[in-house]
Amino acid sequence: MLVILALALLPLLSRALDMGQVRQLAVRYNVTAILVFGDSSVDPGNNNILQTTMKGNFAPYGRDFFNGRPTGRFCNGRLATDFIAEAIGFTKQVPAFLDPNLKPTDLLHGVSFASAASGYDDLTANLSNVLPVSKQLEYFMHYMIHLRKLVGEKKANDIIRRAVFVISMGTNDFLQNYYLELVRPKQFTVQQYQDFLVSSMSRDIELMHGVGAKRLVVVGVPPIGCMPLVRTMMGQTTCVESYNKVVVSFNSKVQKRLETIKAALRMKIAFVDVYGVLQKAVSHPMLYDIKETAKGCCGTGVIEYGETCKGLSTCTDPTKYVFWDAVHPTEKMYKIIADEAVKSLSQELAS
Repeated sequence: MLVILALALLPLLSRALDMGQVRQLAVRYNVTAILVFGDSSVDPGNNNILQTTMKGNFAPYGRDFFNGRPTGRFCNGRLATDFIAEAIGFTKQVPAFLDPNLKPTDLLHGVSFASAASGYDDLTANLSNVLPVSKQLEYFMHYMIHLRKLVGEKKANDIIRRAVFVISMGTNDFLQNYYLELVRPKQFTVQQYQDFLVSSMSRDIELMHGVGAKRLVVVGVPPIGCMPLVRTMMGQTTCVESYNKVVVSFNSKVQKRLETIKAALRMKIAFVDVYGVLQKAVSHPMLYDIKETAKGCCGTGVIEYGETCKGLSTCTDPTKYVFWDAVHPTEKMYKIIADEAVKSLSQELAS
């Protein structure tokens, strides 16, 4: 049944269906919620209340969000998970679980537990004093308690069983941890560290499955060698291929492990090739009506992100850019990634 819904979402994303039709399908086929775990690619503002410098709750972040409001999203507008939720018909934005203004009814269609600067490796999160996956899962357990109080245990369990779980992280494990800090390189070769991260991911998925997760979307790591910040740090004007090769290898290992998990746990798991999406945009920008692929829209575009982007001027038209700051994609690219996520999910559900 969900196959029909997922396939119906595809023409919606190209404006062939209106929102009303898709929302009717979402109700008819019992799509319940979207539950998100990860890093800044899917954090809508959980870090706002943490004692960390990894925040984006100030201008120019949110420039193109509703009412031009900075929410903590490291983007000029919405994230891929926001677009997925809107397509399914729940809400135009996935709220942060730690948002003090979160309403009980917001819990019904899902929330994000993600924390910018987090990763599969708990050490990655600890370096920036943000939420490791273990803590995100702990908050998920709190979410389940609140949900049961709101709708009862039977309905709460049904919501979880029919929800789509999303995991999006891994970038910080390499950029902010392995390639900058001394601990992990002394313990692991880069290949061994990839295996360590894949094992950590497996553990997280098994824990999610243990509390009712049946449907999962895993977002791969993007081409970090193409990020403006990385190009600047490495003194290159083109993508740093050595970094990209590591990401390609890691994503391949993730996909192989997901196939094993699918068979063992009988879960529906879709992999989103965000590497391919961004690499295509960087290599063939004209396909997306993009003009700038090497610089972000904020400040000089080559080094600023997070606090160093605070209060800076921005480009005139972010839709012509792949990157919003020196690390994170623009809202336009997140929309394209959301399209890919829906396609991947529909293919998995049809299998």
